[in-house]
Amino acid sequence: MDKPFFEYLLRLGDSSLILSQRLGEWTGHGPILEEDLALTNTALDLLGQARMWLTLAGEVEGAGRDEDALAYLRDTHEFRNVLLVERDNGNYADTMARQFLFDVWHYFLLQRLEKSADERVAAIAAKAIKEVTYHVRRSSDMVVRLGDGTAESHAKMQAAIDDAWRFTGELFADDAIDLDLASRGIGCELSALRQPWLAHVREVLEEATLTVPDEAAANHLAHRGGRQGRHTEQLGYVLAEMQYLPRAYPGATW
Repeated sequence: MDKPFFEYLLRLGDSSLILSQRLGEWTGHGPILEEDLALTNTALDLLGQARMWLTLAGEVEGAGRDEDALAYLRDTHEFRNVLLVERDNGNYADTMARQFLFDVWHYFLLQRLEKSADERVAAIAAKAIKEVTYHVRRSSDMVVRLGDGTAESHAKMQAAIDDAWRFTGELFADDAIDLDLASRGIGCELSALRQPWLAHVREVLEEATLTVPDEAAANHLAHRGGRQGRHTEQLGYVLAEMQYLPRAYPGATW
């Protein structure tokens, strides 16, 4: 088994999977019907992407685990998602801040992976980026609408960006796995995504009349580690709900 490649695919699949679960919690609870539907559709897009990454991960592992086994039968420390996506939904500004900061990073990552030396990775990235392009456009628009809206929506959006910002440093922190996959042309160095990400984020926040947080605020090591399996307690609650049925009724089909 190519262990670094397997781990890399888990990172891609798990981040999409956990964010999908978080967005799914809004179903039936959105502030307006249009947003309820938009969040649900985004969640379904991410779930589909997670399935593709985890299916490939299972093939690379070669141990007979499919995407369902990888999603439902791993414990918290075995997940490799970034900490940003496992954060609680909070209020609607918190959800959109998390979504916006992730979407922009996700877009630039997939843009690089479209050129992967592995044809399977390139194909998944090419399919996913079509959906993520819409995600970026929508979450950027919502940040502007809330930031440049009422005094209350502006204050909540600023607080949400400031709070989520702490977790963005992990998005650009390369480790041995990232460098290995980049050297083989399969992945890319995450550090190379920081400047295009920051440029887009800065442009949107300025249009939203919001203040861009200090970059140094994202550098604390306490707010990273998810990609190595070190998570906040919040992930445990997500998995407890997501994995209940497959664990309560092993092997059940419907």
